[in-house]
Amino acid sequence: MTARVLDGKVLASQIETNLIKATSKINQLGMSPCIAVVQVEDNPASDMYINMKEKACQRSGIRSRIVRLPKHVGKKELISILHNLNNNEDIDGLLLQVPLPEHINIQDIVEEISPIKDVDCFHPYNMGRLFSGNTGLKPCTPLGCMVLLNWSGIVLEGKKAAVLGRSNIVGKPLASLLMQQNATVTICHRKSVDLSQELKEASIVVAAIGIPQSIDGSSLKQGCVVIDVGQHRLPDGSIVGDVEYHSARKVAEWITPVPGGVGPMTVAMLMYNTVWAAAKRRGIQLNEIFTPWLMNISNI
Repeated sequence: MTARVLDGKVLASQIETNLIKATSKINQLGMSPCIAVVQVEDNPASDMYINMKEKACQRSGIRSRIVRLPKHVGKKELISILHNLNNNEDIDGLLLQVPLPEHINIQDIVEEISPIKDVDCFHPYNMGRLFSGNTGLKPCTPLGCMVLLNWSGIVLEGKKAAVLGRSNIVGKPLASLLMQQNATVTICHRKSVDLSQELKEASIVVAAIGIPQSIDGSSLKQGCVVIDVGQHRLPDGSIVGDVEYHSARKVAEWITPVPGGVGPMTVAMLMYNTVWAAAKRRGIQLNEIFTPWLMNISNI
């Protein structure tokens, strides 16, 4: 068996086509979706991600505004800047680029972002709505994973899923979204007693543990679906995920590549959230533009 590839680049490009239609509709009403990204301290990795987001905005017809602040910025000053962006009617989406300096607690700051502009979906209000199954913005990476699965026609109902990692950014929200589609979900982590047994029983495996190539094909159930959220640069310059791709591809039925799988979908979902936030604030309907399977998952 050689797994079929869950190509995030192809799907992200299709979604961007819909986003262009959506932003065009909003523009015709004399408005223009805009996202603001706040970055504290210069960081090469953060700069790379911000550059990717800016390019995606340009392709999708979304305006972007980057607010760069020095490392020594104080908590009160940062909160004041976020409040100003919350109150700026030209801004539809607002996100805080991580990592932050050690003297700033990210959770304290995230709670200062307006929930209606929280396109990363880190605010407790949005997370609460997600976990309770209500409508609202969804975190970009988990949403991107779900969209990939549904786009490929992979049936989740009744399937056993193992989510490796329990972060608030990926593991927990993705487990909730999988359960909402009637999968039976186990969240695994470093304290899990028998990870190998969980993997051997799982038809869906989501790897989000942050350890390069820590899962290989011998650990997986024959015919499973592998969603690899990890992305790591090795000393030789190559980029790999949490899963050892070549051995896993011989066992799995479907697998996401790294790069080119989950990454492009995360960016596409950030653009999608921004456009929907813009439309919702202005009472504009976009349902006819996006495909039903995307609408059903995002449930905005």
